[in-house]
Amino acid sequence: MNQRRRARVGGNGPLMQKINWYIRRLCSMSPREVAWRCRCKLQDAADRLLVPGQAGPPPVHRIVDDRRTDRITEPDVLGRHLGSELSCAESDGMGRWKSALLTQADLAVDHRLRLFDIEGHSLGDPIDWNHEPKAGKRTPERVSSSIDYRDYDEVGDCKFVWEPNRHHHLVVLGRAYRLTGDRRYAEAVVNQLDDWIRQCPYGLGMNWRSPLELAIRLINWIWAITLIDGSKLMTPDRRDRLLGVAYQHLHEITRKYSRFSSANNHLIGEAAGVFIASSYFPGFKQATRWREQSREILLHEIVRQTYPDGGNREHATGYHLFVLEFLTLVALVARNAGDELTPLFWDHLERMYDFLATLSEGGDEMPMIGDSDDGYVLDLGGRGEVVQSFLCTGAVLFDRADFKERAGSFREAAYWLFGPESRNRFEALDVGEQQAAIRSKALPESGLFLLQRGRCGAPDRISAVLDSGDLGFLSIAAHGHADALSLHLRVAGVDVLVDPGTYDYFTYPIWRCYFRSTRAHNTVVVDNEDQSQMLGSFMWGRKARCRRLRWSPTERGGVVSAEHDGYKRLSDPVIHRRTVTLLDDADELTVLDELSAAGRHDVAIHWHFSESCRLASVGDNCFEVDFGAGSMSIVVDSALSVSTVSGSDDPILGWVSRGYHRKLPGTTLVGRCTINGNASLLSRMVFAVPFSTAASAPL
Repeated sequence: MNQRRRARVGGNGPLMQKINWYIRRLCSMSPREVAWRCRCKLQDAADRLLVPGQAGPPPVHRIVDDRRTDRITEPDVLGRHLGSELSCAESDGMGRWKSALLTQADLAVDHRLRLFDIEGHSLGDPIDWNHEPKAGKRTPERVSSSIDYRDYDEVGDCKFVWEPNRHHHLVVLGRAYRLTGDRRYAEAVVNQLDDWIRQCPYGLGMNWRSPLELAIRLINWIWAITLIDGSKLMTPDRRDRLLGVAYQHLHEITRKYSRFSSANNHLIGEAAGVFIASSYFPGFKQATRWREQSREILLHEIVRQTYPDGGNREHATGYHLFVLEFLTLVALVARNAGDELTPLFWDHLERMYDFLATLSEGGDEMPMIGDSDDGYVLDLGGRGEVVQSFLCTGAVLFDRADFKERAGSFREAAYWLFGPESRNRFEALDVGEQQAAIRSKALPESGLFLLQRGRCGAPDRISAVLDSGDLGFLSIAAHGHADALSLHLRVAGVDVLVDPGTYDYFTYPIWRCYFRSTRAHNTVVVDNEDQSQMLGSFMWGRKARCRRLRWSPTERGGVVSAEHDGYKRLSDPVIHRRTVTLLDDADELTVLDELSAAGRHDVAIHWHFSESCRLASVGDNCFEVDFGAGSMSIVVDSALSVSTVSGSDDPILGWVSRGYHRKLPGTTLVGRCTINGNASLLSRMVFAVPFSTAASAPL
């Protein structure tokens, strides 16, 4: 807490910091965006006058098309398989998932949820939906547009407010009801919905502050009420209240779509929520217009926000998964509704799955690149094996045997998305008897180059990823990190060199800055400066630009070289060029860093090891690294003065964050020197057998 407070009141003081932020944010906008935001401010001012006069959800006769009163909802858009009771028999595979599901559901019945780093937190009885549990404070219940969700002193950490209000756990309860028929789970769903509607009137409080949050909540409501339909607990009165609040959600999202420099994953999520909900509630008066509008947004944004190689333009692997989930749900709802999307949409969707499969070949997960806040859309099981769950879905969706091989086995999420028959479709895909070899591959538009060898899922895998991608998306590049030419390394499927993650957005500004900084990545820092200029927690100024120089893949490795211009802004400009080589004839990876300069500069190379790695010095600038599944040696250039840091708070260094507000000590190897003019620095990593049949090169 002291670290957070010092960062907030230091420098010119909080008022001046806020003024400076607004000036910088204004400079990142086009004239059209400025005009649009001025109109939004006028709309917010009108809301402050009109919203407090709202008298609960609108009556059904005001929101339902007179021609559709007999068919207000269309549950089949989620899949016809949800229209009948599902079996939990061992023969359909649900038996092995049932125990974990019921444990989670029983906690949700007792109002106990996992919220990031808080395990089994009690939300109270009844639940207080306007409470921030981490800071232990109630949030304002005035007109939502007047609340600054970034202001910790006012609202705490907004993510701890919004996370339980996304209502992921209602779908968990719904799944538990469908498998057991136990009415406790269905009763918990309707009772918690009743409490939420009573406590969170339209337009008031944090839970109406973000259109994205409304969209995610709507999707979860739709799934939850469909799953508990057989309980008959959605009485006419409850149904009418829910219809009214769902209509208000749709109205609010559609008038506040994210636009211009804010039109990133939020816009896709908002449009996905509107498309799914307006397809589910076709009887609403505005449903057709909302569905057509959101459909056009999604068709446009999947192209605009996706590189040709399938990567998300935010350059953040966590948000790639987040957006992929939204778009997959949209595709399924459209198909179930007979509103098939365009071939271009489906082509980009499959490329996104290809990107995921490629980037996760070296291990069970994708490398942590850019921001991640643990965001997801629906809890359909498999949250502990996210990549495998996605690839199982992709295998069924696109009939892809290679996705099946990476998924390993049929996953619960596919069962709920496609129905019991999807297992047969999955099992019918022929992956062959031999494990597929992994090869060096390029994702050129995303700027990611993989030097690889070994076999899929086997302990002989070596996978090194050089990141030469853009900082992020649009002018503010909100979710990017200053990670140009960073290296990620996995050996035997285990993380060795890692991007340390994200950790925080709103609570601890100095930690937010650290995890986005250049020194938090496996690359070179010059004169203790970041490669790109950090102007705010979600805003960048001048950005480093990368240029690929060489890409020469081979059967067992290859060479990739790139450079960036982030340090050209220094009084004596510096160009950083990095060449990574995975040798064909030895289990060795070399990293050559070349710096072009005219004068003196302080240089630091950081190697961030996974929290499971153990380092031991075995000679001058040489360390043995035990990563559990094997070992390797790392030798850094003799020109460097070397030290190791683990779990340091001052300065912050030597941490790995695998999730929001969760971090563990890791070991960071730091090599420092002062250069005068051009310089070359070589690092060598030699892997112990049995990672291949080649002899290891001697140190």
